[in-house]
Amino acid sequence: MALDDFMEFDESNFDPGHITETELTKEIRRDFLEYSMSVIVSRALPDVRDGLKPVQRRILYSMHEMNIGPDKAYRKSARIVGDTMGKYHPHGDSSIYGALVYLAQPWNMRTVLVDGHGNFGSMDGDDPAAMRYTEARMSKIAVEMLRDLEKDTVDMIDNYDGQEKEPTVLPSRYPNLIVNGSSGIAVGMATNVAPHNLGETIDGIFAVMDNPEITATELMNYMKGPDFPTGAYILGRSGIRQAFETGRGSVIMRAKTKIEEMPNGKSRIVVYELPYMVNKASLVERIATLVRDKVIEGITDLRDESNMDGIRVVIELRKDIQPDVMLNQLYRSTPLQSNFGVNNVVLFNGVPRQASMIDLLKGYIAFQDEVIVRRTQFDLKKAQDRAHILEGLRIAVDNLDAIIHTIRDSRDPNEAMPRLMEGFGLDEIQAKAILDMQFRRLTGLEREKIENEYQDLLIKIADFQDILSNHARVLQIIRDELSEVKAKFNDPRRSEIIDAIADVEDEDLIPVENIIITLSSNGYIKRLTTDTYHVQNRGGKGIKGMELHKDDIIDQFISMSTHDHLLVFTDKGKVYRIKGYNVPEFSRTSKGIPAINLISMEKTENIRALVPYSQDHDSKFLFFVTKQGIIKRTTFDEYENINKNGKIAIKLNEDDELAFVRSTDGNAEIIIAGSNGKAVRFLENTVRPLGRTARGVKGFNVDGGYVIGLATNLEGEYILTITENGFGKKSSLADYRMTRRGARGVKTVNVTQKSGKLVCMRAVRGDEDCMIMTAGGIVIRISLKQVSVYSRSAQGVKVINVKDDIVSSVAILEPEEDSEVVDISHNEVLDEGVFEETPDDEEDSIDNNEEDGTDSDSEE
Repeated sequence: MALDDFMEFDESNFDPGHITETELTKEIRRDFLEYSMSVIVSRALPDVRDGLKPVQRRILYSMHEMNIGPDKAYRKSARIVGDTMGKYHPHGDSSIYGALVYLAQPWNMRTVLVDGHGNFGSMDGDDPAAMRYTEARMSKIAVEMLRDLEKDTVDMIDNYDGQEKEPTVLPSRYPNLIVNGSSGIAVGMATNVAPHNLGETIDGIFAVMDNPEITATELMNYMKGPDFPTGAYILGRSGIRQAFETGRGSVIMRAKTKIEEMPNGKSRIVVYELPYMVNKASLVERIATLVRDKVIEGITDLRDESNMDGIRVVIELRKDIQPDVMLNQLYRSTPLQSNFGVNNVVLFNGVPRQASMIDLLKGYIAFQDEVIVRRTQFDLKKAQDRAHILEGLRIAVDNLDAIIHTIRDSRDPNEAMPRLMEGFGLDEIQAKAILDMQFRRLTGLEREKIENEYQDLLIKIADFQDILSNHARVLQIIRDELSEVKAKFNDPRRSEIIDAIADVEDEDLIPVENIIITLSSNGYIKRLTTDTYHVQNRGGKGIKGMELHKDDIIDQFISMSTHDHLLVFTDKGKVYRIKGYNVPEFSRTSKGIPAINLISMEKTENIRALVPYSQDHDSKFLFFVTKQGIIKRTTFDEYENINKNGKIAIKLNEDDELAFVRSTDGNAEIIIAGSNGKAVRFLENTVRPLGRTARGVKGFNVDGGYVIGLATNLEGEYILTITENGFGKKSSLADYRMTRRGARGVKTVNVTQKSGKLVCMRAVRGDEDCMIMTAGGIVIRISLKQVSVYSRSAQGVKVINVKDDIVSSVAILEPEEDSEVVDISHNEVLDEGVFEETPDDEEDSIDNNEEDGTDSDSEE
């Protein structure tokens, strides 16, 4: 059959009276609006009066009709779902069961309305068991939602098929909307009401009743803010205040955690309370994904140890990771810190409206006012009806013989009723009550009961009438009944509100403290606190500072702050930058970790200099010295922006390498010393500044040796020299004649076989502490006050007993007030070392020719 056959139109059968012309867009707009309002009113949004959606209300009403109270036995969920669907909610059993399960989950409801028995799911997002397996009944507080329902407190309407009646709203003897909150997505709008503490909410209602003009800030004195079922922290109060004032706001939630120290020296983070509506399984999976993708590094193990006693998610950390910093990274990258977007869109008289907290409280108070009035009217009518009957019974008792005679002379009740009404002034209701009265009511005791009941009813009627005529009494009844609910069901607050910053930089969590950065010749680096080593007398044997391999020696000790930057210069002339706190902290005897694990240096590079600097440093220049005596001066600005892969710090000759780097102010005096015991002193400003990648100029004629020290007059007025066999001394800087760069220099120490080569030259004030380390890893810390001042050509005194060892590294630290001699490794007091001096007659004579420094001063 062709398409045209279907398009034929029979005009003879056309009735124009049944056709209404309209625009298609208008029709679609009208139909969609009706659908939208149906979703808004009958599905997604809660009512301000009882805080329930229609399906939730129907479930509770159905359980009430089935008499499944908290004092009754559990009934199968399938039975409850079937009864609800068959009578009130014909929208499918899965949606009804889902709503029933939600009402029974304590991690979703602040006060559960359904007492579930069986598997009702978990915080991991596990599905509940099928409805044929689970059982349920109303919780104790749910009874308060339906109390006085039979007293005409709310309107009843026909159900979907007109066979049953259902309430439009429940009496809700407590503010369920605010206590349990609600969330839903309608058409074109959504709602997200936060749960609150029952006691605080009732206190807030009382505050609004006492002062209807109360402000949101004043209300927060009674209602602190949301109180989530899962507890956790709420950060700050600004979001709460905004939500209270406008009905919209963002509340920041943060998991509750604790940091535990493990026996192996590691730390672990234990999460024991989660933000509201966070899926625990998804959270653990998210953390595992971040670790796998190396977005977060330092987590060695992740376990979910939650059980019936509560939540416990364990995050084990690497030994060098600071738990507070790791926790801050988890807050930024996982739902351990989440936002709850408050959006109080609820129904007021069937109309959706965004409401402030005060509006919600006033809406509930107005509803309870109506409930109390309607209940009182119901009780009044019931009392009046009973009193009317008792009035008839009193007449019957007073005229008992006549009443009996009238009834006995009547052929049937239909004849007796009008005769009673006519003879004794009764109405039909009273006459029927007399006819229905039993003979036992005619006894004297029963007659007394009738009179007493009638007098009691008169008192009640007067009281009910007084309530209806006095609005203050209605408010007092609301207050009294809410106080009863509070006394019976209130529990402590779960969510703790703290004054904390939501977005914290990792650095802000790390305390500012002085630290020591140690570096071995094999490139092992670590961080220590400066009080790890206590002061000892010079000549002491020292304490064990680091476990090293036989081919490894301590190379550098740097004192700085955790928040200072550390510039790392390598022998290849490259520079890298890290923060002090990024260097892992280890114990005194640990060797640390390879520095190559912290910075992206090549395997063939060796670190030669560590230069700390802070944002407010006074230094303007960096001064470089190579092993062959080449020097260069460059501004600090050239090294402030250093990428992960580092930058070139100085160009080197093929057979040369970088030896030392110092920070200066631009007008310092430079002292460079060599292993041969010679030193040269010249003005820094005689060396013109060069670019970052420049090669430099000749600064010191090493004369067959190599550069072992670089110092400036900014560091102190004395020159400290220490030889490899442990001899040391202080000399006055003024003893070093000013020369030009490139000179051979003057004698700075008397180098002999006994003293060994010069290994250290530093400029000091003279009151610092000196930390000396040997190639074998022995550490001694002495005060430089114990080291006397000698001429620059003297050999000095024995500052450490090296025995078969040699001095490898020296660091200068700020002095400690406590100078007690302590062996940290054994907690024993050490004996003071033997003071050894070089006799005056053994001092070498000064070679005037060498002191003149007549070598060439040419620049390269």
